Amino acid sequence: MNQEASRVVIGMDPHKRSATIEVMTADETVLGGDRFATDSDGFAAMMRYVTHIQPVLEDRIWAIEGCNGIGHHVAMRLLAAGEEIVDVPPKLSARARVFATGQGRKTDATDAHSVALVGTRMSGLRPVVNDEQLAVLRVLVDRRRSLGDDHTRMISQLHHLLLELIPGGAKKDLSAAQAKALLAKVRPRDTAGKTRRRVAAELISDLERVYRRKKAADKELRELVAATGTTLLDLHGIGPTGAARLLVEVGDITRFPDRGHFASWNGTAPIDASSGDHVRHRLSRAGNRQINRILHTMATVQLRNPTEGRAYYDRKKAAGKSSMEAMRCLKRRLSDLVYRAMVDDALATTAAPRRTDPGGQRGDDSDSSAAGSHPHTDSSDKPLPGPATPQPRTPLLTAP
Repeated sequence: MNQEASRVVIGMDPHKRSATIEVMTADETVLGGDRFATDSDGFAAMMRYVTHIQPVLEDRIWAIEGCNGIGHHVAMRLLAAGEEIVDVPPKLSARARVFATGQGRKTDATDAHSVALVGTRMSGLRPVVNDEQLAVLRVLVDRRRSLGDDHTRMISQLHHLLLELIPGGAKKDLSAAQAKALLAKVRPRDTAGKTRRRVAAELISDLERVYRRKKAADKELRELVAATGTTLLDLHGIGPTGAARLLVEVGDITRFPDRGHFASWNGTAPIDASSGDHVRHRLSRAGNRQINRILHTMATVQLRNPTEGRAYYDRKKAAGKSSMEAMRCLKRRLSDLVYRAMVDDALATTAAPRRTDPGGQRGDDSDSSAAGSHPHTDSSDKPLPGPATPQPRTPLLTAP
């Protein structure tokens, strides 16, 4: 009992070059707090400060806001030092700040206080672990997204220049080779036209280089995703980039109790906007937008092909849904399929030693394959199986 009473929570509001902390006990007594730089000297000073307040490593836990974002660099350094860390979602700390202060004004000190309050009051916060495989995937998938953004920006600039050089411009889906062939037919005589042609030729060269890098990045991501043993690539409409982003953003799928929680997290679950006898739902613009975008791409790919996703969409349209409503229904169903695939992967990983054949390959003794990769499957109309047995969470004390 004395050991529990002595445990403290260190709430942190991290930034790129500074971190503000507050040390709080289980009964929400503030023991101290300060602002430290994130360089080597500042980090060492912060550790000395915290160790002076609570010298026992096992009796302190760090609650850091945004461990998958701006707080990631500090969290990884603390993990390397043997510290225990939980991730505090910004939405929770924002709510705690409003309740604690009565208004939403932000300072680093109030942010650190609200993070410490969340870490003290709430149990089940996601513990931060240093997963090398997911860390590599995160770096590569972020790089792949950056290459895609560069490609889109260059194509937009090239279309603008070609519109000035060629009457009517070029077609929408333009490759670097096609743009080069078009540009070879253009011979402007004025100085401005020659400059546009030169810049367009430079953009085409940049596009060719970006295309090669994108192709190499996709190949590397496919190999790394396959090495994780996930079955996400078997789902129609998910490529290596989408699968990698799902693995990186979701992390431990068992943190979602059911498919409804997962859909709410990714923004595909509609929001109840009923009032009185008028029952209606509206589109959710909350949730993880990157995962929502992957599900949207997945739905678009299925609609472009004669898949069961297309058939499901057509059935919704025939039932009186608008195009946008049918698309939302399809995305919601695809979210369920992605959740089930990730849950099955977690179960397969847990039972891997038991479910291998003499050749060392994982056997196919699960019934989940009946669901397939399409949204019409009968089993998807029923509640999906629960997640794998959750890993032990870091217990947090609740203030009396």
